[in-house]
Amino acid sequence: MKEMKEDLKKAKSVLLSEGLTCVLVRGEDVVRSRVRGVKPLLELIDGRKDMRGFSAADKVVGRAAAFLYVILGVDAVYAGMMTKGAVTVFAEYGIMAYYDSTADTVMNRAKDDLCPMEKAVADTGDPFTALHLIRDALSALGSPGDGAAQQSWT
Repeated sequence: MKEMKEDLKKAKSVLLSEGLTCVLVRGEDVVRSRVRGVKPLLELIDGRKDMRGFSAADKVVGRAAAFLYVILGVDAVYAGMMTKGAVTVFAEYGIMAYYDSTADTVMNRAKDDLCPMEKAVADTGDPFTALHLIRDALSALGSPGDGAAQQSWT
């Protein structure tokens, strides 16, 4: 694996030292979230935040989150755990991927089935189709995925 660039090193450091779920860094610009899952990424997409050139650090990244990072336009992503499918998505879209461990998939929070977001995107290879499938899955779970949730970024 290539050496991590400074923004990604900083994002990883902030993620781990502050006990966050997700951090994006570009130079001195740092955005942080403690909210689990894909909702923080959906907020950035819904807010039309320009995240091109940012580096992201996340606790867990599966294919669903990987597609959202592609839409956001980040340059690199670090995850404590990244699925093999996410690694493939990042490679396909030219995003550098760094991780401590890989897994075949992400389990749901009860650890008794696959993550519903991973199930939702299992049969697509297109980020924008994945976005719609993720929103549909969140809606079916009764969870707002349209930016209506609390603001999770600081």
